Amino acid sequence: MPVLAASPALAQSVEGASPSPESSLMDQSTLPNAIELKGSRPKADSSVMAPAATTLPEDLDAFKSPDSLALPDLPSQVTIRELRPLTLAEVEQLVEVNNPSLKAASSQVEQAKSAVLAAISAWYPTVNLTANGLPQYLEGEQYRNPAFIGANSVNPETGDPIRQPNTYTSRWSANFSVQAQWNLIDPARVPQISAARDNFEKASDAYLIALRELRLQSSTSYFQLQRQDEQVRIGQESVRASLLSLRDARARYQAGVATKLEVLEAQTQLSRDRQVLTDGLGGQARARRSLAALLDLPQDVTPTAANPSRVLGIWQPSLQESIIAAYAFREELDQFILDISINNSNANAALAAVQPVLSIFNNFSTSKNQGQANRTGSIDMADYNWNVSNAIGLNASWAIFDGGRARAQYRQNKQRAEESKFNFASERDRIRSEVEESFYNLREASQNIHTTSTEVLSSTESLRLARLRFQAGVTTQREVVDTQRDLTNAEVRYANAITDYNISIAELRRRTGLDQVLSCSALNLPARKPNQIDLDIPIEPQPNRPACEAPVPVLQG
Repeated sequence: MPVLAASPALAQSVEGASPSPESSLMDQSTLPNAIELKGSRPKADSSVMAPAATTLPEDLDAFKSPDSLALPDLPSQVTIRELRPLTLAEVEQLVEVNNPSLKAASSQVEQAKSAVLAAISAWYPTVNLTANGLPQYLEGEQYRNPAFIGANSVNPETGDPIRQPNTYTSRWSANFSVQAQWNLIDPARVPQISAARDNFEKASDAYLIALRELRLQSSTSYFQLQRQDEQVRIGQESVRASLLSLRDARARYQAGVATKLEVLEAQTQLSRDRQVLTDGLGGQARARRSLAALLDLPQDVTPTAANPSRVLGIWQPSLQESIIAAYAFREELDQFILDISINNSNANAALAAVQPVLSIFNNFSTSKNQGQANRTGSIDMADYNWNVSNAIGLNASWAIFDGGRARAQYRQNKQRAEESKFNFASERDRIRSEVEESFYNLREASQNIHTTSTEVLSSTESLRLARLRFQAGVTTQREVVDTQRDLTNAEVRYANAITDYNISIAELRRRTGLDQVLSCSALNLPARKPNQIDLDIPIEPQPNRPACEAPVPVLQG
C-alpha cells in the first residue's frame, strides 16, 4: 500500500509552525537567559492571580468547613440532609475558603517567614542570664567521734590527744551572672539569611501554585459532575424511549402483527438502558461526594451542579502566545531559580566552617554571702561578704583544618545548584508539553462537539423514522433498538466532548494565566417547549435488590 505524504501546509497547520520556506532552525544560543529575565532571586508576585477568597458571602456562610479536628462518631452526624445546587463561581469561593490543603500551604508560608526572622537574629547580640540560688539558705553541722584519736590528733609537745570540736554552718547566699556576646565577624551569617529568604519566596510560590491547582481541580470536578448529570439525563431519556418501544412491541404482539422476538428485543434494550441509568446515578453520587470532599463542606451537605453542561467559550490566544504566557506566569520556574540561589548560599555557608569567627563578650557576675560556715561557736548572721566582677574582651575561633569536610560540602551544594539548572530545563519542557496537550485537546474536543452534535441530531431523526416505520409495519423492532442505542451512544459522546472542551479551557486558563475566552453567543431557542407527549412515560422505581438475586443467564455451548 503506498504511503501518502502530508502536504507542507497541513503539517504547518498541525504543528503551529509559521510558513516560511526559506527559514532555518533558530540558533538556541541566542535565547535569553532565565536568570537575566527573572533575576537571580525572583520574588513571588501575587498580583498575577486573583487573591483567594477569605470569607464566604451570606448565602454560603452556612457551608463553612467544620473544625479541622472534628470527627463524627454517630451515623446521624454524617446523614445527608441537604442537596445544595452550586454554580461554578460558588464552588471556587467555597474551595478557596474551606479547602484544608490551601490552608496548609498558607501555614507553610508563615513558617518560612518565621524561619527568616530566626535567621536574621544572628545579627543581634545574645544575652544569657544565670542565677544560682535567689537566694539559697545553707545550714549544716559537722560532728566528729570524740572517742577517735588519730595519728594527727595528738599534741606533739605534750602528747595529749586533740579532740576535734563540732562545727556549725548557717548562711544565706545569692549568685547572679550575665553573659553578653556579639559576633562581629561570622562568615556563615549572610548566606544563611539569604537561604532563609529564598525559602520564604519558594513557600510563597508554592502557595500560588497550590491556589492555581486548586482552582483547576475545583473546575474539573464541577465539569465532571455536570457530565455525570448528563449521563443520568441520557439514561432517563433512554429508559423512557425503551419503555415506549416495549409498549408498542407488546401492543403489536397482542394484535398478532409482531413476534415474541420483537418483545424480547425491546425488553433487552430496556435492561441495557436501565444499566446506563444505574451507572449514571452511581457516577453522579461519586462525583458529588468527591466535590464535597474538595470543598470540605459540612458532613450533612452534598453539592449538586446548579447549571447544565454548556460550552464555556472560544480560546482566543494562539498556541505560541499561550506557551510564552505560561513561561512568564508559572511559579514553578521561579522555584528552580530560587533553588540555584539557595544551593549557592548553602555552599558559602559550608565554607564558613573553616573561616575565622570574631566576637566581643562581656561577662558580669556578682555574689553575696551572709552568715558563717564551719564555726565551732555561735553563728553571727551579721557577718557577710559581697563580690562583683566584670570582664570584657574579644573571642576568636578558627577551624584551620577539618579534613576537607567544608570544601566537600561546598562542592556538593554547587553540584546541587547545577542539578537545579537541569531541573529547570525539564520543568520548562513539561510546561510547554502541558500547554500543548491542553491546546490540542481543546481543538480535538471542538471538532468532536461538531461531529457528535450532528450525530445526535441525525440519530434523533433516525429514531423517529424507525418508530414510524415500525408502527407502519414496514420494519422490525431490531431497527428501532439499534437506532435507539446509536442515539444513546451519540448523546454520551456529545456530553463527553463538551466536558473535555471545558476542562481544556480551564487548564489553559490556569496554566497560562490568560483569561481571553470569547463567550458563546446566546442560543436561539424556541419560545415553546417541544411536544413530547409520546415520550412522557414515568420511570418505574427500581428497588435496591441484592446482586445475588438477579437471574443467571444460561450460556449456550
